[in-house]
This record gives sequence, structure tokens and C-alpha cells, in this order.
Amino acid sequence: MTETVQLALDEIKPLCEKVLRHNGYGEAHVSAIAHMLYTCQLDDCQSHGLFRLLMCIDTMRNGKIDGNAEPVIAPSSNAIVKADACNAMSLLAVEKALPELINKARQHGIAALAINNCYHFSALWPEVERLASEGLAAMAMVPSHSWVAPAGGKRGSLGTNPIAFSWPRPGQNPFTFDFATSAFARGEIELYRRAGKPLPDGVAVDRDGKPTTDPQAAMDGAMLTFGGYKGSALSIMVELLAGPLIDDLTSLESMEHAAGLGGAPYHGEVILAFDLAQFNGARMEENDARAERLFSDIIDQGARLPSQRRYAARARNLERGYVEVSKQLHDDILKFLE
Repeated sequence: MTETVQLALDEIKPLCEKVLRHNGYGEAHVSAIAHMLYTCQLDDCQSHGLFRLLMCIDTMRNGKIDGNAEPVIAPSSNAIVKADACNAMSLLAVEKALPELINKARQHGIAALAINNCYHFSALWPEVERLASEGLAAMAMVPSHSWVAPAGGKRGSLGTNPIAFSWPRPGQNPFTFDFATSAFARGEIELYRRAGKPLPDGVAVDRDGKPTTDPQAAMDGAMLTFGGYKGSALSIMVELLAGPLIDDLTSLESMEHAAGLGGAPYHGEVILAFDLAQFNGARMEENDARAERLFSDIIDQGARLPSQRRYAARARNLERGYVEVSKQLHDDILKFLE
């Protein structure tokens, strides 16, 4: 059984901030990144919580990222907000640009945020849930590195290419999902490798294109999309909408940009926001009721809505005041302070 350590909730952000600051990130980025890591760890999202500190530091030590760059938000007269992260992590650009995206969505009914020239390591659900808290439905997409083979292929052409969506629900947590179009998240494979556990069948192939359950062979070979051709088509859609559409890199180009070094992928991100009030007009209550009837019908038959386990973990951790992380990960993080 994996040995764990308990971290009090009020210890998480200070630990993240200390590590990030010690390794070259400026204060604005320290705050934005630490907040994201805390948010994910609070919900027991192990692959995107404190574990992602390793990628943040690896990215900085590889020497390409700017840990102090201020994002630039371009003036806009239409429904598109453009934010240049200026070769920094994406989170500060998102933080600075979301208020304008919210304003544009309320003005036009629908709006888009294009974030360019960013390194990206984080989950997407905190971003779409932030928009849901404002009464907006939202979607977010990013490419990554070309770790994933298309359906019928045997080498990486696509990224893990996550899609996140959030729908506001009055008086309760929003309906939210955030999943990679790969059968497994890249971070999950790394966690399996660190734990010495075999992968499930059907998530990866080795360098020769043969199925493998060995995490290292999977990382040396290629991951697979979920759902065969359907997942592959969705992944290609993400490449296009979060790449050429917003004048940024595909996963193939992100991999080339890395030039064999580790760290976070370098590309863009697109976020779409929908103002339910403008779409619904005077029928908001009626359509909220339609949505709730759908959710209730799903739950009443014993099925689970996406994020229910995450919300339950959040409530549990808030009540007890701490989270649990692997001792190995905690030890690895503390080494970054040496």
C-alpha cells in the first residue's frame, strides 16, 4: 500500500508558493499556479494537484518559460477575447482575461477566449466552473504534446486533448466534466509508473505499435484515444479549434518546440462561454427545470453525474481539514527547496 502523508489545507498553498518562488516564478504566477494546485488537490484530483508541481519546476529548469511575463489582453470590439501569455504558464492569462470573457458573453450571448503562447499543465474544470459560478455555460479545450496515436495508427500525432464543460445549477454544484480524449490522462500513466502498477488494457501501445500495460513502454510508445474512431475524431477537433483556429500550435508542433526537453507542453487554449439568459429569454426557469429533470432522471436510476465523486471529496476534505498525498511525492516536492 502506498505510504501517504497528511497536509492541512492551510499548508498546501504556502508549500506550493515556496517551491514555485524558490525555483524562479514571479509573484503573480506563483499565486495563480498555487491556487490551481490547491483547487485540484482539495478535490483529490491527484494527477493535477500537487503532482503537477513537478512539471512546473521541470518546465522552469528547461529554460524556455518566462516566470515573470505579464499577459497582454488585446482590445476587441467583437465577441473574441485574445490573451497573449507571452511564453508563461497559461493560468495568469486566464485569470486576467476571464472578466472580459464574462462581459463579452453577457453582451453578445456567446463569446470566446483565445489564449496564445502559453505553457499548460493544469486541469480545465476550475476554469469552466468559474464561468458557471457567473451563470454561464462554458467549454474549454487544449492540445498538448503528440503522445497519442489516432485510431488505426501506431505513433503519436495527437495530444491528450482534454475537453471540459460546465453547466450552472442554481443552489448547487454545476454539472461539470473534464476528460482527456486519450483513454488515459498522461499524468495518470506517470502516477501508475511511479507506483509500479500495470496500466489497464487498451490505453497504450509500445514503440512497435503493440498493446502494452507497461507504463514506461506506453510513455516510450503512444497512448490511445478512448472510443476508437469517435475519440480520435474528437481529439482532431480539439487540435483544430485550439490550434489553427486561434493561430497557435498543434500537438505535433508543441512536441517539436520542446526539442526533446521535458516540462509542460507549449500551445494555446480556447474557452467558450454561453449566456443562458440571452439564449433562454424569459424562459430561464422553465429550461432550468428541464435540465434538472434530466439530471434527476440520471441519478434516480443509480447512475452518477460527472464530478459527483470530486464534489464529495471536496466536502470531505473541507470537513476534516486536510488532504492525503503520497509520501514519495511529498519528498520529491521538498527536494525542490534544496
